[in-house]
Amino acid sequence: MDILNALLQGFATAITPANLAWAFVGCLLGTAVGVLPGIGPAVAVAMLLPITAKVEVTASMIFFAGIYYGAMYGGSTTSILLNTPGETATMVTAMEGNKMAKSGRAGAALATAAIGSFIAGTIATVIVTLFAPVVAEFAVKLGPPEYFMLMVLAFTTVSAVLGKSTLRGMTALLLGLAVGCIGLDQISGQPRYTMGKAELLDGIEIVLIAVGLFAVAEVLYAGMYEGRVVEKQNTLSKVYMTGRDWKRSIPAWLRGTAIGTPFGCIPAGGTEIPTFLSYATEKKLAKGENLAEFGTTGAIEGVAGPEAANNATVTAALIPLLTLGIPTSNTTAILLGAFQNYGIQPGPQLFTTSAALVWALIASLYIGNVMLLILNLPMVKLWVQLLKIPKPQLYAGILIFATVGAYGMRQSAFDLVLLYAIGLLGVLMRRYDFPTAPVVVGMILGPLAEAQLRNAVSIGEGSFTVFLQRPMSLALLVLVLAILILPRVMRARARRKAETAPI
Repeated sequence: MDILNALLQGFATAITPANLAWAFVGCLLGTAVGVLPGIGPAVAVAMLLPITAKVEVTASMIFFAGIYYGAMYGGSTTSILLNTPGETATMVTAMEGNKMAKSGRAGAALATAAIGSFIAGTIATVIVTLFAPVVAEFAVKLGPPEYFMLMVLAFTTVSAVLGKSTLRGMTALLLGLAVGCIGLDQISGQPRYTMGKAELLDGIEIVLIAVGLFAVAEVLYAGMYEGRVVEKQNTLSKVYMTGRDWKRSIPAWLRGTAIGTPFGCIPAGGTEIPTFLSYATEKKLAKGENLAEFGTTGAIEGVAGPEAANNATVTAALIPLLTLGIPTSNTTAILLGAFQNYGIQPGPQLFTTSAALVWALIASLYIGNVMLLILNLPMVKLWVQLLKIPKPQLYAGILIFATVGAYGMRQSAFDLVLLYAIGLLGVLMRRYDFPTAPVVVGMILGPLAEAQLRNAVSIGEGSFTVFLQRPMSLALLVLVLAILILPRVMRARARRKAETAPI
């Protein structure tokens, strides 16, 4: 009852005209930011921090929250329509969503993304409301061995389900891990693989890799290999979801939410792990005609599940931020800085010292989810019009946005050269059927996995048996081995049955 009363008071604060206006502007800006490749919510919040310095603290937090989850939805739009992820979190959406768009089902893909985002965001917000202290307390108990095994699970799953060959998936993942090693060593401070270039001391920007491998490679590959054939892919037959689409999407939304919510509470790599795990789950569960759509004409579950996991993760990430003062992503780290700018320190005492602010912020999440649905569902037809833009102009626009976004990060000409070199690598990978997504996952999670591995071995005093001594890490290790071994055993058994079956 205390929680309900506090939430109602939060709604009373959040629905004032000024705060509603800030929430609306935040959602609108967030959606626009998500659509633009190379500019993520972290950059947007950082740029707008000075603007809100004179704004009342509750209004500014509601504004930043709107940008935060608005950007997570906006990224799905260009991922689906143009195969150009605005955020690394929407890479998985691009894989099936863009194939759906090319098959004339862009409207259904955009609708399932919008509704899945709303459902997952709302469920995760309810969990934030009811279980924030409990979930955060559980997350604190996880140590380096568990985090490392979570990342190994992500590596294994991604490499096993993406692409037509596990070997090619693993090769792409190892390439990403190698790229992740570029820069200063986290512990010794020694430069690694920088080739004497000062620009590489900080490593290669994740956004640069994502935009290069997806956006630039998409344009170059279309120009080099597809030619005029691309024009035939601008068809559009259905704008809304059919009954069959709903039947396939609802379980995927719920599974994605269940996968994404726990990951929001732990600093184990942001939204990349849960979105890939959700995609892997949907592909494993798909059968017959539905399975055949994966990687060909586009499976709607491959959009619905990852989008739900993405939004559940970013909403649940507010749990450790508010209750422990622990940011689990770049954006929540900047939000933590925003709190501190106002002299507020998130942590266990925040719910008592700044209760009105916290509950108004949580109430604004419910309001923001509804606003995003109202903003984006009617705009599905408008977004789909992007497909009618002639390909030369459209691809030129993508290259301009990608170039400006890459240059804007550090104002470095070196980054532009790197962007197009990565784009050419992406073209080669597509040409020879190597999946590109594991490269980004390896690059993002590689340095984190390395740090957690070192910490875990230090805890075990130099012994790797520490991973067997802790129940959670042991369970994750068994799961990884099962993913690697069981499919091969089942395929071998199926082959033996086929060979021994009477003709």
